[in-house]
Parts: sequence; structure tokens; C-alpha cells
Amino acid sequence: MSDDPERIRSFIAIELSEDLRSRLAALRNELERAEHSFVRWADPEGIHLTLKFLGNIPLRQVGEINGAMDGAVQGIPPFRLEISGLGGFPNLGQPRVLWIGIRGETQMLSRLQHSIDSALISLGFAKEEPPFVPHLTLARLRQGAFPEERKSFGNLARSVDFEGGYPINAEAVSLMRSQLTPCGAIYTRLSATKLEHQKTPRQPESSL
Repeated sequence: MSDDPERIRSFIAIELSEDLRSRLAALRNELERAEHSFVRWADPEGIHLTLKFLGNIPLRQVGEINGAMDGAVQGIPPFRLEISGLGGFPNLGQPRVLWIGIRGETQMLSRLQHSIDSALISLGFAKEEPPFVPHLTLARLRQGAFPEERKSFGNLARSVDFEGGYPINAEAVSLMRSQLTPCGAIYTRLSATKLEHQKTPRQPESSL
């Protein structure tokens, strides 16, 4: 699938460390089963703590979004999060999505997400609905999965001795580009805004 040359699929997120991505890859290896062909796994290299999905935006709007991000982080210092246990939407009895929860300074995280959400309203982006629930998505179950298949996968997830506590040091928010290809999504950082950003010049990122 190719992008419209004048538009890009994008979102705002906190990026994860390589150590945490490695742990997520190990967890996937523990849970992945050949008989669970109805499960679509997220590539650990592409997992982020997403704060706001923007959809397909015009290239010309990137500068305005960067400006909104600069304003949104004012007065919000870096903070620390960590991963917690496995969960599912709507639950692990009949999961449609498998995720890892987030704990730590979650009030600061909610404040940051709300500030970004509010800053983007003036640019035409809708307020986040339903309310923000911080998590890392590990897998999605195909829509046609049978109830017994969902139950089997949920039971497997419950049986894994998963150790949380891996840190997420929230020091910046990134504007990310997502390019959809037959082999999966390719993610590129367009810009990064440090928390409590003042007038520090932006670091150049990969070209569009």
C-alpha cells in the first residue's frame, strides 16, 4: 500500500528502549503457537506508547503539529513509567487484543496526553474518544476467530509467568510516520520534542 505523496499516516508516541523491545520479542516467542494462526502479532520494533493517532495528514501540516507539541510539553518534566501485567480487550476470557499495562507516574502520562490532545484541537483534530488508556499492544486476534480460539489464547496468556517492571523513561514525545507495506508497517521518526521543551533547537530527523 503506497501513501498519497501529499499525505502521510502519522501518530504521536513515546518511544521504547531497545532493552524493552527485546523483552517484548521474548514474550512474543513464549506465546506464539502455530495453531494460533488467527493471531496477528505486532513487530516489537514497531511497538510504541501511542498518545495520539493523527491519521493521514497533509505534509504541510507537520510544522504546525510540531509547534503544537512544543506548546503541549511546557511545564511537564520527564517522568518514569514501567510495564505491568498482560491484559486483553475486552478481557482475557474472550480477547480481541492482547496488551501490556503501564504503571508508574501515570498521572503525568495522562496530563501529557491531555495536553497534546487539547493542543491539536485548534488544528482540526478531534478530541480523543474513548478516554485514553495507556497500554502497549502485542497482538490482535482476527475478526473471524471462534470463541473457543479466543478462550484458548487468553488461557495461554494467563499461564505465562510475565515479569513486569521494565522501565519506560518518558523524556520526549515523537511525531512518527507509519508507512503500510505488504510486509508490515515501517515507522520513521519525523521529529522529537523533549519534555519541558523551551527553545532548544530541534534535532534533524529522517527526511520525509
